[in-house]
Amino acid sequence: MKIKIKRKIKIKRFPLFAPLHLCAFALMLLSSRAEDWPQWGGRAMRNMYSTEKGLPDTFGKIAFKPGTEDVDAKAAKNLKYVVKLGSQSYGNATVAGGKIFIGTNNENPRDPKHVGDRSILLCLDEKTGEFLWQLVVPKLAAGKVNDWENLGLLSSPTVEGDRVYLVTSRCEVLCLNANGMKNGNQGPYKDEAKYYVKDVLLDRGKPTEHPAPPVQPGPKDADIIWRYDMIDELGVYPHNASNCSVLIVDDIIYVCTSNGQDWTHSNIPSPNAPTLIALNKKTGEFLGEDDAHISRRIFHGQWSSPSLAVVNGRKEILFGGGDGICYAFDPKPVKEGDDLFLKTIWKYDCNPPDRKKFKYPDAEGASEINSTPVFYKNRIYVAVGQDPEHGEGVGILSCIDATKTGDITQTGKIWSFDKIHRSICTASITPDGLLFIGDFSGYLYCLDADTGKVHWTHDLKAHIWGSTMVADGKVYIGDEDGDLMVFAASKEKKILSETNLGAPVYSTPVVANGVLYVASNTHLFAFSTANTTLP
Repeated sequence: MKIKIKRKIKIKRFPLFAPLHLCAFALMLLSSRAEDWPQWGGRAMRNMYSTEKGLPDTFGKIAFKPGTEDVDAKAAKNLKYVVKLGSQSYGNATVAGGKIFIGTNNENPRDPKHVGDRSILLCLDEKTGEFLWQLVVPKLAAGKVNDWENLGLLSSPTVEGDRVYLVTSRCEVLCLNANGMKNGNQGPYKDEAKYYVKDVLLDRGKPTEHPAPPVQPGPKDADIIWRYDMIDELGVYPHNASNCSVLIVDDIIYVCTSNGQDWTHSNIPSPNAPTLIALNKKTGEFLGEDDAHISRRIFHGQWSSPSLAVVNGRKEILFGGGDGICYAFDPKPVKEGDDLFLKTIWKYDCNPPDRKKFKYPDAEGASEINSTPVFYKNRIYVAVGQDPEHGEGVGILSCIDATKTGDITQTGKIWSFDKIHRSICTASITPDGLLFIGDFSGYLYCLDADTGKVHWTHDLKAHIWGSTMVADGKVYIGDEDGDLMVFAASKEKKILSETNLGAPVYSTPVVANGVLYVASNTHLFAFSTANTTLP
């Protein structure tokens, strides 16, 4: 997935003292609203909605001190702190156990022993933004065809207890110790010193991995508990980038492999490689793969993340395929012969038949699913889209009946909205049935989740890469121009504020424990109406 900044080209078709018991009651209410954001979407259903209250909606002016990349806090408002990231940051922050985890690149090295092009997972202190430790991921030797230069870590980590799960840019699934090396090298994996230092060099004009001498990890380095290499173990061929945010259900984690085309964009090197796999969360042991053979039909690449549905008490693993089909799989692997499979419960083709007469990636044609399916009241909401490098085109947002089985393309449609353009955004749905979603052409939509009726639209006039975040009656959304916009989460369009953060916003704003976190390409901003830590 080629990543670069480009301007939008529109397709015009488109306190006072109080009695002790009252104080205790107030604290109880406050704590009931505050919660961690431990994974992409906050919860396994992936709905970009939070019940938190008291969040800011104005941020003043974000300005930088002359000649530096340091934010001048004097003009800002509600700014708790800001952390310098690398130069490209696409992954979203997750917040759990007093820590923030966020992906970036290594353009701002934290340790002189880890230099050069690397993907980075930063672990920061939630209260102050202080750097705690980092995971340093070396690049794949194949270069941009599998692991685009300087792109950084795209996966939003999933945190459970003292374990952090993520997919690296090397197409690996890693389980990390949330405390890093601070409490020693835990778990069975002991090769961190070798892992960190691989370099990509040219040998007779071809890229090759050249292991450098091992560098012993220190207290600011990541502690890898176990590692599962999807290229070595499954023959996966990632296209440009690997980025899944893993899903945990009980003792199993579910992962998209990012299998895709080669550099010619006409050949699938690994058509029999799985698309969705299940691993034991404690050991990394392979437990099964999807039975849908999605890799044989992919348009380009596969960058969606799985989500959970609970339909009439039955759990289903949802996945948006690189073939434009939304799937539901049984979460328990079933043995067939020597193999273990996640059996398909239902599938729904999100692309209208008339779009399939166009050659991919024609603007009028079919698209894959890069967004994450959202489960809400026995319905699935998912939009189609393409690699942003393909530009703009027609899209569709589907509302699917999750109670059915089999091929439900004809029977499972509740409604669809075909005025949306290509989208890589995941939906936000409020308890009163308002759905908010953006598209790559830069439009934000407010729809009725039950009927698909459009309440309002707004043109941000810049590409939208991230998703909406809805909390406290507000809709937060960032765009490629670096604008953070806040709308009222209502049927009537009302703009509350617009603030430029000084660099493109490719990520999704998230909220945790009373704080709004927004990552631009270069900085992580923590906004709060409570007392700030900056002078």
